[in-house]
Amino acid sequence: MSQYKEIFLAARPDGNPIGPQLFEVVSKDIPQPGPGELLVKQTHMSMDPAMLGWMMPDEDSYIPPVALNTRMRSSGYGEVITSNHPDFSPGDKVMGMMGWTEYILSDGKGLNKLPAGVDGETALAVFGLPGLTATQGLFSIGKPQAGETLVVTGAAGSVGSMVGQLAKAEGLRVIGVVGSDEKADWIVNELGFDGAVNYKTDDLAAKIKALTPQGVDVFFENTGGPVQQHIFDRMNVHGRIVVCGMIADYTAASPAPGPNWIPLIKKRILIQGFAMPDHLHETPRLLSKLSPYVTAGKIKYRTHVLDGLESAMSALNLFFSGANQGKLLIRL
Repeated sequence: MSQYKEIFLAARPDGNPIGPQLFEVVSKDIPQPGPGELLVKQTHMSMDPAMLGWMMPDEDSYIPPVALNTRMRSSGYGEVITSNHPDFSPGDKVMGMMGWTEYILSDGKGLNKLPAGVDGETALAVFGLPGLTATQGLFSIGKPQAGETLVVTGAAGSVGSMVGQLAKAEGLRVIGVVGSDEKADWIVNELGFDGAVNYKTDDLAAKIKALTPQGVDVFFENTGGPVQQHIFDRMNVHGRIVVCGMIADYTAASPAPGPNWIPLIKKRILIQGFAMPDHLHETPRLLSKLSPYVTAGKIKYRTHVLDGLESAMSALNLFFSGANQGKLLIRL
């Protein structure tokens, strides 16, 4: 019988770079689907910053941690190979939480069929977690209005770049915070952002003030770090802050202190954190909201693709070094 590989989480992160020492590569026989089941061959895996949180032992979070000695969690794209499920046929392209594996046996729950012609990179970079996260956070919490100003951190990342483009399509002034001049050039000259802040080299207070002459109405937070306070200081009355990620604090010994709450009262600012596992059941609604922007050509993306299942074991480090150039994927 033919075999396939999957990767288990074998140890918790210990402050050192993420690598093979935390994982176990396991070989298994390719299963055959039983009644109501289908077999999917995964071809693309999504790598996301949230994975580091999923690897931690913290039980007080929005989703339980990945249990040790079980398959590492991730979303993915693949093709149905065989099916005994009435809603899926061989050849169907599907997307869902599959984990670090080459094959997955499923009862169909959590899998979404994709239209013909949507390839793996497009599925995960646009219609996968980045697009769903950007759509949910921006429209349900940020509530953008034409003529307002939005600032998004991690603006060249998979979520941030989507948030900025969706906001531009809605008629907002959009400023992105990035970590390199190359990324600043990409979001302004390719994606159409109105301005960019390089948090590593710019005078943060001066640059943010210059780029937001009318203040900030929507702040979409993906990173945390020192830039957070400067954006917060520019918030307008009735501004909305969407807290999606805090990658600058994920590996810090202790979280950075947040802004004082007095301005929240004076300006009646809304701050809301969110996580996509609460909203995965709304995927059809979110895709119906997102799809017209994609069809109209208003969404561009780029991917950073690594090859082979085992490359996932070190890939997460690219998020913390800022070396990834676009949506990070593993091609199997």
